[in-house]
Amino acid sequence: MKWAAIMLALIVLGLLAWRILRIAPHLRVGDTAPTFELKDQQTKVWRLADYRNRWLVLYFYPKDDTPGCTREACHFRDDILTLRGLHADVAGISVDNADSHARFATKYHLPFPLLADTDGEVATAYGVLLKLGPLKMARRVTFIITPEGRIGRIFRHVNPANHATEIAQALKTLQIEHAPVKLAPAQ
Repeated sequence: MKWAAIMLALIVLGLLAWRILRIAPHLRVGDTAPTFELKDQQTKVWRLADYRNRWLVLYFYPKDDTPGCTREACHFRDDILTLRGLHADVAGISVDNADSHARFATKYHLPFPLLADTDGEVATAYGVLLKLGPLKMARRVTFIITPEGRIGRIFRHVNPANHATEIAQALKTLQIEHAPVKLAPAQ
């Protein structure tokens, strides 16, 4: 009887871990990025269309002011000039509200918008929403969106300690691949 209870507990824990760790791969590189319209930490409304003709680093994160999320945000802050030099904007999204984002952005001097997806609709559209009963959060996943509004790269396994550097390198590679074909001059 004791072994049956242990086995049942292990099965339940395994299913819970599977649900937490799996990431819905419904978006692929080349797909059109799902649109969004969300308020940032200053209640300014941002839309995907606002980033047209620019590269966008759209990173989803679980919770404001937690160790991994703080590390990731501060690395983006520290590398913002490099990323802007690559003609890229950065925006973070979590299910926290605009007030929470404002405290987080102020505390760490974050120079980019943190978008409040309080209902989780945008996280769902990008396949990164995690729901466990009444608890919901975004998984730590980053999308590089091309100037045309397509998914250029997806990072499903993010290490917050080196992610901003990884993003800068990926942007350089994507921009080389994405460069328009130059025609030879007419003869």
